[in-house]
Amino acid sequence: QVQLVESGGGLVQAGGSLRLSCTASLSGSIFSINDMGWYRQVLGKQRELVALITRGGSTNYRESVKGRFTISRDNAKNTVSLQMNLLKPEDTGVYYCSADVQRRVWSAEQRYWGQGTQVNVSS
Repeated sequence: QVQLVESGGGLVQAGGSLRLSCTASLSGSIFSINDMGWYRQVLGKQRELVALITRGGSTNYRESVKGRFTISRDNAKNTVSLQMNLLKPEDTGVYYCSADVQRRVWSAEQRYWGQGTQVNVSS
């Protein structure tokens, strides 16, 4: 079983910063945690990718957050973080971390999700 626990959301004024963190807790051994990411969802809309990072450190960002958000991870600690700077009201939403877990070398990946953390950016 894999459990993702997020922290760091909250209320901030436009132009401010927040840092989200997510830790993957593992029960039992696994082969690898591959891609980890952050998604956000606004009520009534689909969940959308904000940033993704591979195990090797390659990153991919949603166009609207490029230059403002930075994703990072610590493979030894099974954590992924999202530093969000110059926040805008349109960044408001519930942010979910994700982890693509491969339990055995021969098994397919399975995506796990955190419970979500609310980010509110006021104008």
